[in-house]
Amino acid sequence: MSAGCCCRQVACCCGAAGCALCCACCPRIKQSTSTRIMYALFFILVTIVCGTMMSPTVAELMKDNIPYYKDICDHIQAGSACEKLVGYSAVYKVCFGMAGFFFILMLLTINIKNSRGCRAYIHNGFWFFKFLILIAMCSGAFFIPDQETFSNVWRYVGAFFGFIFLLIQLRLLVQFAHKWNKNWTSAQVHKTFWSAALAFVTLILYSVAVGALALLAYFYTHPEGCLLNKIFLGVNGGLCLLVTLVAFSPCVQKYKPYSGVLQSGIISCYVMYLTFSSLSSKPPETMIDDMGRNVTICVPSFSKDLNQDGRLVSIIGAIILFACILYSCLTSTTRASSDALIGRYSPPETEVARCCFCCASSEEDGVDDRVVKKGGQHVAYDEETTTVYRYWYFHFVFFLGTFYMMMTVTNWFHYNYAEIEKLFIGSWSPFWIKMASCWACILVYLWTLLFPVCRGTRKGYVV
Repeated sequence: MSAGCCCRQVACCCGAAGCALCCACCPRIKQSTSTRIMYALFFILVTIVCGTMMSPTVAELMKDNIPYYKDICDHIQAGSACEKLVGYSAVYKVCFGMAGFFFILMLLTINIKNSRGCRAYIHNGFWFFKFLILIAMCSGAFFIPDQETFSNVWRYVGAFFGFIFLLIQLRLLVQFAHKWNKNWTSAQVHKTFWSAALAFVTLILYSVAVGALALLAYFYTHPEGCLLNKIFLGVNGGLCLLVTLVAFSPCVQKYKPYSGVLQSGIISCYVMYLTFSSLSSKPPETMIDDMGRNVTICVPSFSKDLNQDGRLVSIIGAIILFACILYSCLTSTTRASSDALIGRYSPPETEVARCCFCCASSEEDGVDDRVVKKGGQHVAYDEETTTVYRYWYFHFVFFLGTFYMMMTVTNWFHYNYAEIEKLFIGSWSPFWIKMASCWACILVYLWTLLFPVCRGTRKGYVV
């Protein structure tokens, strides 16, 4: 590692220089990209800490393997077994610190036009100091007086802002579906190829959705019970069929010619995932069999160990959940995506069909960006003229994402017995929240389809 690269990394941590790797063979990175990656790493780190706090298994391992564990807990005044550092209340305090961190940055970055001002330097640099501030704010929350009142109030604050983030996430999914379909259907070159690719992907999406519905009906219903599961599977399956018919109806095609079954396929797959996660979160039902024994029903029957099923659901759900949070926080803050969230789309004539339609094409990359070469990865300062994304809105989305992560990790309103190992099973509040998310997603998608019809606007790129 060269001395120049070491100095550059120190400047990155303590100054306003853009972050980069020390490996010169890495491709060039833009300052706008590296900045968002660094904030995402902050978010990931705090999420891991929150997950650790909600895990009795990790707490037991620390107690058994860390020397002088009891003495350390007493020294930092965390209780004889560090009980103040575990559980839902500890997660509330840590998330209070991170939410405050992003809220302050949101206020500091309002109306920034380019990256050459002092406030922009704060946003794009000084990572070491910002990391210390984040730690200090998360740690200082443990000294808030009247912890019980704080937890009761903060819980409802988290539910409110977490719901707002959920709406943004659902709207972003719909926008992603529309963008994908519009990009591939607007192809001027090799139109037959892109039409075939569109049909193939649509077929896969609907196959996954229909297969998921059949598997859910097989594993989560019982001939003699599970009425609630049967009702919701029927309702959600019917809603997926409804949005498909609406998207392909002549009146919608007249005012929104770039709507199609691809969007409905994406929405249907997401609704089936939410249905799976919701039914997995629902407490199991019991019935008396012919032998007079209590039998657990309305849960997957392919495993005799319900905890094993719960761990599988938790792992799958956690991966998808975390991917959705990061995608929402990073993608929704670009100017094109945030404009799309309020219904402004680029004209289809400007679209160039490509596989990586979410990323900027090579023609859109800036050729006049100032590139700094100091022994490591090259950094292109692409925001010296104008910002690529809205800084304040970026921090606002992370602010909302903190609440959504906090409420999910603490199992929403079933927080007293919440454990990270049982995050997605056995509670009514996550069940109803996820089921309501299915219906909210359908309503948002229907609104994007029917609003141009009601408005009478015949522009395929307006929602």
